[in-house]
Parts: sequence; C-alpha cells; structure tokens
Amino acid sequence: METTAGSRVEELDAGAAQALLESDPPPVLVDVREPAEWNQGHIPGATLVPLGTVVERIGEVAPDRDRPVLLYCRSGARSLRAAEALRELGYARPMNVAGGLVDWEARALPLVVPSSLDPDKLRRYSRHLLIPELGEEGQLRLLEARMLLVGAGGLGSPAALYLAAAGVGTLGIIDADTVDDSNLQRQVLHSTAALGHPKVESARERIESLNPDVDVLTYEERLTSENIDAILDERWDVIVDGADNFPTRYLVNDASVWHDVPVVHGSIFRFEGQVTVFKPREGPCYRCLFPQPPPPELAPSCAEGGVLGVLPGVIGSIQANEALKLALGIGTPLVGRLLLYDALEASFTEVALRRDPDCPVCGENPTITQYVDYVEFCLAPSAGGVSRP
Repeated sequence: METTAGSRVEELDAGAAQALLESDPPPVLVDVREPAEWNQGHIPGATLVPLGTVVERIGEVAPDRDRPVLLYCRSGARSLRAAEALRELGYARPMNVAGGLVDWEARALPLVVPSSLDPDKLRRYSRHLLIPELGEEGQLRLLEARMLLVGAGGLGSPAALYLAAAGVGTLGIIDADTVDDSNLQRQVLHSTAALGHPKVESARERIESLNPDVDVLTYEERLTSENIDAILDERWDVIVDGADNFPTRYLVNDASVWHDVPVVHGSIFRFEGQVTVFKPREGPCYRCLFPQPPPPELAPSCAEGGVLGVLPGVIGSIQANEALKLALGIGTPLVGRLLLYDALEASFTEVALRRDPDCPVCGENPTITQYVDYVEFCLAPSAGGVSRP
C-alpha cells in the first residue's frame, strides 16, 4: 500500500484491494467508469458513479465520510483523480486501485459480467424493464426459463400466448389432439386455417409468429407413465397443467413430486374456474386436495357440460401469471391457496389448503412411490401400482 506524492491518496494493487474488500466492515467500493464499460464487467459489490458525477453523487453512495472509499477504473488514472476529489471534499480515507481492472483481471479475481439485452429485446420487453421487481435481470431470467404446458386447449391457449409474449425462452407443449371447429369457441391459440392440424403444430406456428425469441418444443403424444419421465428429464422450471381429465392430472402430480417441479394447476367448468400452485415440499399436492377422484357423474368434462368461452381465458391468464412469479421468484404464489372464480358473480374466493402429512405421494410416509394405472385408478381407486419406467 502506497501514498501517491502530492495527492495524499492511498494506492493498492488488486490483490490488496481484494483482501480489504473481505474485511469487516469493507470499504465503500466505487466504479468511476462509464456505463458502457460497466456493462462489460465490474467488481462484485461496486456502485457505478462515473467520474463526471463523482462530486455530485458521492454523498448518496458514501454518506459517512469517515468510512474508507475504494475507487477503481480501467487502469487507475481516472479513479486516482476521483480519490483526490474525495480528499478535497473531506473524506478521511479515499483509496485507489492502482492498475484498476487491468490488474484485477490479470490476477483472475472475481468479476461480474452482466448479460445485456440487445436493442431488439430492449424494445420488445421495454414495459417489463420499467418494473423494479423485474427489470433487465428478471427479463434475462425469463429468457432462460423453461416451462412445460400440458395441453394446448382452453387453458393452454391463453397461458401459452402470454408466456410467449413475456419472453419465456423455452415452451414445451404436450397435446395429441388436432384442431376441431368445436375448439375455436375458447381455444384462442388456434384458427380456422388450422382445422385438422395437430394442436402442437398450430401452437408452435402461432407462438413463433408472436415472439421469435421463444424456442417451442412440441410433443404430439398423450402424456403417459411410459413417456413422462423422459419429458420431465428435459429440466423444466414450471409445469402449467391445463389437462381436462383426472388420469392426466394425477399422473402430472405424482411425476412433479418425484421430479421436484412446481405445477400451476387450473380447471374450468361452465362458469366456474380454479387455480392453485402445487410446489413440492412447500405446500400440498393435488392428492392432498383430491385423495380420490370424484365419480364421473359429479365431474363431467367440458365436452359434456360445456364452458363459457371466455372462462379459460381468465383462468389460463392467472396460470401464466403464477408461472411467471415462480420463474422470477417474486410475489406470493398460490401455494397452499385455491383461488375460485365465479364468472356469473364476477367474484373470487380463496380457500386455504394444507399439506396432508398422510398423503400417499408427498406425505411423511408415502405409500405410492411408483406410477399406477391412472385410468384404472380414476375408475376404481383401489387399483394397484405398476413399476415406474
């Protein structure tokens, strides 16, 4: 550590600066370069205060003038000038990293290299970037996120559109059906031109036309105990469950617990919908809520009982919102809470859910540790298990 003649400013090489930053308490660390240089890489814990603004802004960053302030730039010249200015302002111990980032990088010391959005992405996601809880860091997380949609129907349609528009980098879509004209009253992902085409292909084309940043992976097959492990091994962050039958819901639930992937569950019927989040080890699972499937006469499908076309738009959009919250780690997800929506009353009701310690899948002593015949289970809950693939 040296004091520059005529400046009364202590100068440290990068190694000594790193050791000082590890002390308790550490000095205030200030980067006096320009924003473009900062975006190319900076020392962890630093605050950017460009040289031209040091005199005006240093009081915000370092209000205690008795606390040491460590300054750096690319080579040490600008930060030396900034340290001398702090000395003139009455700071007791301004210090300069001699050699700056050149010396720091030569010693392979820790460096933060932020990923930045290109100009096209800055424009596309500009409204996200204005939100403090999201910003550029959150948008980059979305672009790296991987979400799996079970079904490209009524619930999957709005969820897929809003997740794609938000910039979720990878969307997987599982659906074995083709587009039918009876779908178009509610499945807004598809069009008349897509009639007779596989839903996953119709979905892929629509999503790619909406946002080319999204990589769409399609699975034109029914989800079964034979293929679900291979699909979930693709490392999904969130599953958005838009299944319209109980065997698939129980299958998705069991697999999500075993693979430790949260599920955003939604269901609809006529004028009523519900949404919740099943997050393994933090809240209940689907079997905690429905230990046994209801008899078919008490739970008709939408094809049998009908559904108001706009209802899946409401529920699917809430599912997309919950999926984004999980990916970003913000807000309070619907873990342990069931949100009920009545379209006729335009009302929401929340019901608290608890994790069942005796749940056969997520409980303290699970009794179901392998996939079962889910169709048989839903017809006759006493059905036995089969080995997991």
